[in-house]
Amino acid sequence: MVSPSACARKLLSFFPFLLVLFDLQFEGVESGINVDVDKHLEMGKKLLAAGQLADALSHFHSAIDGDPENYLAYYRRATAFLAMGKSKAAIPDLSRVIELKPDFTSARLQRGQLLLKQGKLDEAEEDFKKVLKSSPSVQEEKEASAQLVKSDEMQRMKAQGVQAFDEGDYATAETLLNLVLETCVWDAEIRELRAECYINQGEQGKAIGDLRAASKLKSDNTGAFFKVSKIYYQLGDHEMSLSEIRECLKLDPDHKDCFSHYKQVKKLNKQIQSAEELIQEGRYEDALSKYQGVLKTEPNVPYYSALVQERTCHCYSKNQQSTEAIKVCTEYLQKEPSNVNALKDRAEAYILEEMYDEAVRDYETAQQNSENDKQIKEGLDKAQKLLKQSQKRDYYKILGVKRNAKKQEIIKAYRKLAQQWHPDNFQDEDEKKKAEKKFIEIASAKEVLTDPGLF
Repeated sequence: MVSPSACARKLLSFFPFLLVLFDLQFEGVESGINVDVDKHLEMGKKLLAAGQLADALSHFHSAIDGDPENYLAYYRRATAFLAMGKSKAAIPDLSRVIELKPDFTSARLQRGQLLLKQGKLDEAEEDFKKVLKSSPSVQEEKEASAQLVKSDEMQRMKAQGVQAFDEGDYATAETLLNLVLETCVWDAEIRELRAECYINQGEQGKAIGDLRAASKLKSDNTGAFFKVSKIYYQLGDHEMSLSEIRECLKLDPDHKDCFSHYKQVKKLNKQIQSAEELIQEGRYEDALSKYQGVLKTEPNVPYYSALVQERTCHCYSKNQQSTEAIKVCTEYLQKEPSNVNALKDRAEAYILEEMYDEAVRDYETAQQNSENDKQIKEGLDKAQKLLKQSQKRDYYKILGVKRNAKKQEIIKAYRKLAQQWHPDNFQDEDEKKKAEKKFIEIASAKEVLTDPGLF
């Protein structure tokens, strides 16, 4: 014979199928009210023991339909619900058992434990106290006393966690709420509060985990979906943001905040998709214009500002607007120095400007961050070959003079070019660097070609 208290203990220690391995017999059960009901209960018990939960549940439904006053049928159905992980469905059945048989302490103890997990601490404490007042068995008294102490402890920690949160001490609040959630694992409100702690500490990924759990634990939790969507939006995952905000609107199509955010994310998502399609088609000017529209739609989230800058760098480079590409890519790489795409784009622009040293450096840096990128390897090989070729300089060509030019002609050509390419003539930083390189090249050519040994 297995008592109801033994069943409850085994169930709550995650061995639900053991509950029905033996023939359950309860004192005071009125048997034979309805032969069909007894048959359903017996068959349900066997199916539950065999792990055929859905079929067992069907028989318990039939037993209750046949005898709505049979507390044992409700108790066994609660057992099936719990075995299926459906604690919310089990609680009403346990409540009905208690209503029909108030002295059934095992059901009350079990309900109290479930309420404790849900974070309904006042209701859980009431159940534990009533168990202690109802002549429980030694084991039930011990369990109820222990759970009552734990419930009191959770009340205290929860209050301290809320206070710490209100005071802006999010680290302390998180620590306390962690302890509460070890016991109150199904408490949606505490999970949402801990998510706020994570958000305020910059741990958005952890916040998403808690908010997702809260959306499942609490029916019609539009607030959780809205917060998750906002977090994804701030992180730059506009597609996931759009997916989450749609879940909010499924629950409440008239939700003001969700609908407003939905329009914003949908517009931004469409603009980014359109811009990327234009890039794929090689329509870089149109893509640049579209990305400027992205910046107007969302000027305040850093991720999207950086995205626009990175894709602008790419478009300029692919469109062979090398000067503009180098400028924008450099500005972006000052903030994201390891971004492989921007490094490749700037390297290509440097090659167009015959700045091969710089191109080699960018490709080498990119390769350090993406060793197996075939495009980087090919670009680096190209840049190194061009650099090697450029080092075999044609000094006559640099000064624009013939190979039989006299010393006076060389000096005259040098002075003209030196005046043209003097760095002080340029204000833009990128153009100034280019001029400095050109100026040094001109001076080297003049020095070599005016060497007395050549004349």
